[in-house]
Amino acid sequence: MSTFGSPGGRQINSKPTPPERGSFPLDHDGECKDVMMNYLSCIKRVKGTNEPECRNIAKSYLSCRMDRNLMAKDEFKNLGFGEQKPAAGSKTDGAEEGKKNELRW
Repeated sequence: MSTFGSPGGRQINSKPTPPERGSFPLDHDGECKDVMMNYLSCIKRVKGTNEPECRNIAKSYLSCRMDRNLMAKDEFKNLGFGEQKPAAGSKTDGAEEGKKNELRW
């Protein structure tokens, strides 16, 4: 038998829990909109490749959001900005070689 609509029918009240990462308040006031628009135009200009110019804009966007409490403050190394790529002329051990501008996770 169904308890739907019957008196005394139990409604299960569950409180949603937010994810630990990946969810943050929207920028309703547009406090970081100019930086976001610069980033989107950079990504469009370089056709989605991982250029240092766009990474710097992304870093400034995240910094803007952290400064205005639109996301939790965190270190940039935890957000994917930790290690700098070696200079163009230097070589590493060769184990982590990839294609130019390839995103590595």
